[in-house]
Amino acid sequence: MNQRVPSQPIASVAKALIAFSVFLISGSAAVACNIPVFRYALERWQPDSCELILFHQGPLTADQQKMLDQLIEQQIARSENTSSSLTLSDLASPTPAHADLWNSIRTTSNQKIAEPYLVVRMKLGKGHIVNGWHGSLSNAIEVGILDSPVRRELAKRLLSGHSVVWVVVRADTKTESLPASQSFNAKADAALNLSFSWLSTNLELPEGIGLPGSELHSEIPLLLKFSTLEISREDVKESFLINLFSKLQPEATTRGEDLVVPVFGRGRALEVIPASVLTSPLIKDLTVFLSGACSCQVKEQNPGFDLLMSVDWNTKLFGEGNAPPPVRSDRDHLNQKPELLTIPTGN
Repeated sequence: MNQRVPSQPIASVAKALIAFSVFLISGSAAVACNIPVFRYALERWQPDSCELILFHQGPLTADQQKMLDQLIEQQIARSENTSSSLTLSDLASPTPAHADLWNSIRTTSNQKIAEPYLVVRMKLGKGHIVNGWHGSLSNAIEVGILDSPVRRELAKRLLSGHSVVWVVVRADTKTESLPASQSFNAKADAALNLSFSWLSTNLELPEGIGLPGSELHSEIPLLLKFSTLEISREDVKESFLINLFSKLQPEATTRGEDLVVPVFGRGRALEVIPASVLTSPLIKDLTVFLSGACSCQVKEQNPGFDLLMSVDWNTKLFGEGNAPPPVRSDRDHLNQKPELLTIPTGN
């Protein structure tokens, strides 16, 4: 019942890998679920909420209101399935929390801030809220806070049956990378290609899919299919994702390393992995975990964070007006203690 736990924790991703082992629920406490993690997440895990806060001084101009209306249109598409919100905060009388947030951004920003100014607050793991992006309202429209070509392609692949899409953010070609980083990037590409070949031949779906407790609820084919999706750092349309991933791995970004992000479910990023630590064993372990039986169905007890995507997942998966299947909640596990497993070192 328990998934195989990744066996190669590395400094920058150790917390995420350790989280795989900390919250595995005992099989005797609930009906067995043999649905692969990636498919369970696709059908049952609603994307996390995000909060957009627009700081402004007095009434918005006509042009500013037009940009805000455009942002609201994107937000409506996403909010079909989430509790995301857009809040206007007038700096003439902000709430104490907004005043603290505004002062924090002003003191840490390296450039002059002009209102109206948008801050995107998003969930990054259990109980951890971060500023995923912040900038002027006009820049928010340009960078695509909730939508971009790569995210549309990502949704297309996930909804067509791809198990895991490995997003690769290429290093900045305008800056000189260290020779070691160039080597790491090449080795990471090779590791992905070799791993996909091995996984397509050796990996199998869990047994028992379709039995009570392991039913599938959408018509999307259940496949073991993996692909890569590249992002160029020069692509201004992908600025939001590039900035977010780089912020989570600043040192690797400065060194000129590629960043690799395995994405599954409804656009859930498992981790942002620098090229220097991406190896074939690590790729295989992560993929085996995501393709294995979903021992722990509670989303908050799994690693990863949701990308902001303007997708009506429920309609795409189940059709207009159809309710998604039920998902287990924390309440189902109130009397259960996590089973702690030790992650061995080595391969």
